[in-house]
Amino acid sequence: MDIRVCRPGELSAADRAAWSSLQAKAHLHGSPQLANPFLSPEFTLALGRCHAGVRTAVVRDGDGEPAAFFPYQRGPFGSGRAIGLGLSDCQGVVHRPGFTWDARDLLRVCGLAVWEFDHLVEGQPGFTSGITGSFGSPVIDLEQGFPAYLAQLRARTPRFVRGTLYKERKLGRQVGEVRYVHDERDPEVLRTLMAWKSAQYRRTGRGDRFAHGWIVRLAQHLFHTRSDRFAGQLSVLYAGDRPVAAHFGLRSDRVHTSWFPAYDPDFSRYSPGLVMHLRMAEGAAADGISYVDLGRGQKGYKDQLKTREITVHEGWVTRPHPVALARRAHRAPVRAARNAVLARPRLFTPADRLLKTAGAMRSARTERKNRS
Repeated sequence: MDIRVCRPGELSAADRAAWSSLQAKAHLHGSPQLANPFLSPEFTLALGRCHAGVRTAVVRDGDGEPAAFFPYQRGPFGSGRAIGLGLSDCQGVVHRPGFTWDARDLLRVCGLAVWEFDHLVEGQPGFTSGITGSFGSPVIDLEQGFPAYLAQLRARTPRFVRGTLYKERKLGRQVGEVRYVHDERDPEVLRTLMAWKSAQYRRTGRGDRFAHGWIVRLAQHLFHTRSDRFAGQLSVLYAGDRPVAAHFGLRSDRVHTSWFPAYDPDFSRYSPGLVMHLRMAEGAAADGISYVDLGRGQKGYKDQLKTREITVHEGWVTRPHPVALARRAHRAPVRAARNAVLARPRLFTPADRLLKTAGAMRSARTERKNRS
């Protein structure tokens, strides 16, 4: 078996086509999670344009045909991480059915002492020894179409559906005709969404991802990336001519990912984000999407919208090396503390309240500074 490591831009057209083909057929082989757009060659290529250290290991069989693709990011001294760690909701090796690998051999060829992941998909036998935690990631099933999904939602949470649809009608009466665009191509609206999301991050005390120029460039590049099997997709809910909620995510031919949703807080009483997610599910079903991946994380709206959960994993795979020991020693306590807080409502609620209070104070200071 031959393994070649290359930069994303060095992948041949034939290799990219083989990679996409493995994803397109994954559901036929019992691995539908491999069709996730975060595992696509397009996402790897886009990240490689915006961030250093992105590499792909191409594994070929005895006939020279691609059997697997392993995208990753290489840091100093052989420290490795899943591609898009912290941004990507799906990580792993895209491979043929039945393909197996030895994690240490793969890391050695890639020049890695350690490879860290936090959204490893199911069906990655070479990495199972490194799993330290497993978590549910909510999804919206659309295989049977949107009416079937909505009927299931009505049966499980009738008040939620009734209330959300009522607020949509109220928004139309009081603000302007409600209009949903599933695939908005105006880049100005993408900038509006990023501004909303930045304000939300600051308001809730979270780190502002769009304060990093490379993430802005990544979103803009993906917005303009389109093929038959991949696209960066901006979905927008309008009231009259004004956008009130928007979402930017990625889609393959079978999976739509929820990535950056946000709304105009001036219209929060209408729950425009929830209205938009229902319309986004309807649009995705019309496109033939199998499911919408809402992403790991405890959020009330995800619990209301989901039909089930898939499992993702976090952890490390390592080779015997001082860098691997140092990386785990540095990261393990941080992860353990975060997961302990997220898993316990009595810890999460006060921590979340504290973050929001700090965020509100920071936003108020910024507003006063801008006025002066």
